[in-house]
Amino acid sequence: MLLSSSYACRWRAAGARIAAILRGARTGLCLCALTCFGFVARVQAADPVETLLARMTLEEKLGQLSQWSAGNAATGPAAAAGSEDDIRAGKVGSFLGVWGADTTRRLQKIAVDETRLHIPLLFSFDVIHGLRTIFPVPLAEAASWNPQLAEQTARAAALEATAYGLHWTYAPMVDVARDPRWGRVVEGAGEDPYLGAAFAAARVRGFQGGQVADGTRMLATAKHFIAYGAAESGRDYNIADVPDRTLHEVYAPPFRAAVEAGVSSVMTAFNEVAGVPMHAHAELVRDVLRKSWGFPGVVVSDYTGIKELMVHGVAADRVRAGELSMRATIDVDMISGIYGVEMIDLVKRGVIPMALVDAAVRRVLKAKQQLGLFDDPYRYCDAAREKERTLTAESRVLARTAARESIVLLKNDGDVLPLSKSIKSIAVVGELANDKRAPLGSWNANGQPDDSITVLEGIRAAVSSSTKVVYAKGAGPLSADRSGFAEAESAARDADVVIAVLGEVADMTGEAHSRTGLLLPGAQQALLERLHAIGKPVVLVLMNGRPLALGWADKHTPAIVESFYLGVEMGSGLADVLFGDVNPSGKLPVTFPRNVGQVPIYYAQKRTGRPASVTDPYTSRYLDVPWTPLYPFGHGLSYTQFQYSEPQLSAAKLAPTGHLTVRVTVKNVGKRAGTEIAQLYLRDDVASATRPVKQLRGFQRVELQPGETRELTFILDQDDFALFADAKGTRRVIEAGSFTVMTGGSSEAVQSASFEITQSTQLQGLGPAIPKELRSVPKK
Repeated sequence: MLLSSSYACRWRAAGARIAAILRGARTGLCLCALTCFGFVARVQAADPVETLLARMTLEEKLGQLSQWSAGNAATGPAAAAGSEDDIRAGKVGSFLGVWGADTTRRLQKIAVDETRLHIPLLFSFDVIHGLRTIFPVPLAEAASWNPQLAEQTARAAALEATAYGLHWTYAPMVDVARDPRWGRVVEGAGEDPYLGAAFAAARVRGFQGGQVADGTRMLATAKHFIAYGAAESGRDYNIADVPDRTLHEVYAPPFRAAVEAGVSSVMTAFNEVAGVPMHAHAELVRDVLRKSWGFPGVVVSDYTGIKELMVHGVAADRVRAGELSMRATIDVDMISGIYGVEMIDLVKRGVIPMALVDAAVRRVLKAKQQLGLFDDPYRYCDAAREKERTLTAESRVLARTAARESIVLLKNDGDVLPLSKSIKSIAVVGELANDKRAPLGSWNANGQPDDSITVLEGIRAAVSSSTKVVYAKGAGPLSADRSGFAEAESAARDADVVIAVLGEVADMTGEAHSRTGLLLPGAQQALLERLHAIGKPVVLVLMNGRPLALGWADKHTPAIVESFYLGVEMGSGLADVLFGDVNPSGKLPVTFPRNVGQVPIYYAQKRTGRPASVTDPYTSRYLDVPWTPLYPFGHGLSYTQFQYSEPQLSAAKLAPTGHLTVRVTVKNVGKRAGTEIAQLYLRDDVASATRPVKQLRGFQRVELQPGETRELTFILDQDDFALFADAKGTRRVIEAGSFTVMTGGSSEAVQSASFEITQSTQLQGLGPAIPKELRSVPKK
């Protein structure tokens, strides 16, 4: 007799809880029918995943590997037309973009009660920086240099999203991005693999929570594997022509950190690498990700990524596209519909071994098991919890904290900032200042504009009752219309200070939103120049999802604040900084170029045979602008000033497997308390392969009162000294020679010291990818 699956009884035997839930209510099976205790013990010991797998037809297996998208209903996202019948037929394993406790419960009930094997569904969505409570976009949050904060916001997002019935988020995006023309810069942690790895691990831990499947844990997804951020020309979906060494040294570390943190799934990228599209790249997905790195989880395609192998030109038809992806061990076919149709014949003809299909199905079922869906398929479908968890007061407090820490003060000549709350009059100019949707940024999920606090609202709430705040639209990002200039100029003439809120609307960043220019779009640049001509102090507040070219503003505007998109509490968090309730502490996670002609530009550049020189024209430089960035990686000012000592090293000579202790003192020499982000960089001075001029190898946040001095300690070890002995990233070596340590408040740190590694040595394994700052945190 076979047990069916409606989760009817929980058994206890000999005082021990039998975790298996017998699904026999619909067939009338009850405990008294099981006359043999030995049978009960066998049921307890059996792995439900293997039991299911043994009972599944080929069509049911391929159904588990097929993901469908959402349709629309008056009440929100729903299953697409006709898909409910496909659920009943066992052709659907997961949904993309369907949420809501009632909706997911109804669909889950179909899967559990009306299918032969009663296997629950997975509901997935791109919960990037919140579902309803929208936190700062990932690029902004990376400017906090506070991975623990990112873990908290990811955890809060998971608490809310799981209450809406979601099990699986397609986040974090861990692509290293060094071309600001690419629209998806906004979704990641910027240009540096070390900082990116720290945020990758933190966000995975936040989304996935603890080990207990309590209905608040989500499957996190590291995306997009791999080198998606290296798209040629900064054009989304374009190819990535990346050398092997660069692939493994620059683009791989955040993915490896996510794997080490226990990420449940990985999404393949739209791009190709070395002539092979990632959805068919067995060498990188099967051999590197799974075998070399030991990733055991689900690999999911990107939207129609398998079908697009035909457009790439490596598959003549859908059949071949499915074969290539399955052989590359892509487990879940998102939307293409190939696995559930064309794969059937491939398996029946023996072209694709059943074992390959079984391995993919096993991984999908294991993910459902990890979430506890076999114990209780409805634990994520609670309308009361959905209401309770939506936009909570605690989440809004966290969103405001995250907003504050994500703000970067780029320039503050003459200490224009902070402003006095009792200032007589302020002119707030710019369409974005009163835009309630823009603060939500791209990929804002179920965020509602009415939930957000605009910059204008935040300013008005912060100032005294005697302060006059006048708003003028002036201009916006999407139009060259200058009809609002006169009103803006009039407001500026009558004000003591002008706050110009300029940048990009949210829809100008994110997927499929690449730009060839980095100037302020629309008529905003002309507006800024007109405001400057009036002669009043101007504070430029930027709202944007990528680095912008701000050469004119840097020369003419005394104060520039980079806020990116800060989420529902943008106005409040920004006002806290503008009026001095909070001292800004953010540092840039990405380099700002002087103009788009410098792109790609990043701090960890390689040395050339003719380094740039002011005096020698036959060096690596430009004729029209300096070769240096406008604002370097790691840059960010404060309302106070910090002074660094020279780094003190524990040894001048070191064995290759030894530890080097670096001590540096940081003193607050200003008049305000503040938080500094101290950064440590390392250079291998001479090596068998060219090395970057510097690489981030440590950072610490330190809060200092006026006059206070703190000694910071950094530890460098063999994982910091090593480089790959081969371009394929399979062997590491530490080479004897000199190294330089640099410390300071940005990547342009000037304090340095040198030491020597006394002998060369080969290292075993790839070493940890999670940065030291997070290694002590238990993997969840």
